[in-house]
Amino acid sequence: MTGSMNAADIFNLKGRVALITGASSGLGERFAEVAAANGASVVLTARREDRLNEIAARIEQAGGKAACVACDVTDHASVAKAFDVAEKKFGTVDLFVANAGMARLGKVVEMPEHEYRALMALDMDAVFFNSREAARRMIAADKPGCIIATASIAAFIVERNIVAYNMAKAAVVQFTKGFALEVARKNIRVNAIAPGYVVTDINRDFLLSPKGQAAKEKLPLARYGEPGDLDGVFLLLASEASRWMTGSTIVVDGGHVLTAGG
Repeated sequence: MTGSMNAADIFNLKGRVALITGASSGLGERFAEVAAANGASVVLTARREDRLNEIAARIEQAGGKAACVACDVTDHASVAKAFDVAEKKFGTVDLFVANAGMARLGKVVEMPEHEYRALMALDMDAVFFNSREAARRMIAADKPGCIIATASIAAFIVERNIVAYNMAKAAVVQFTKGFALEVARKNIRVNAIAPGYVVTDINRDFLLSPKGQAAKEKLPLARYGEPGDLDGVFLLLASEASRWMTGSTIVVDGGHVLTAGG
């Protein structure tokens, strides 16, 4: 591709087919809305089918194209079914967003093994296996595409009581680099977004509590993120704007990592 392009063209997702995990709330919900608003046909997946239906209906009412399928991202058969639904309705997925995840507080010496395994299965293993499924299907269809993983600043900083989460998100960053190298010659790009603390339904009560507000004042930009703060980075990685980027993790955190340890 040569020549100059305006912003509307370079960030356009028209003709793309996106599948987004963890799309029933928070960042996944926002990513689905942004992808659809910029032309992609979107398949939303998560376990809460009622919420998925609500979001898909809202996207369609706004003029977008959306479908949804209940999916457990830790179950290979469930994931394969989600891709099958996407292909039947819209065609081969060429924008896969590995967003599903959870945070779990717990000291290493106290965390039950089943909680550790559940966190790793969702935050690390699912990124590996779901991204593999996406890439295999792109390769089989001889279709270029991109994969975006949701990492976290937890991959780069150390805080008390989230060691397992730190480990999982650091693994996502390394996976992004390694898998990008592996599939680059198939014209598949793999990148990640590492958000800081973004206010969502899951963490709203804590972040807006007195303790959370006190912590916020220590951040360089003196505020927590909102889901919309990631729109630009998401569109960058999803679109032709990043056509020469792969293996990158972009930190979007209001400067939080700059203060780590300080």
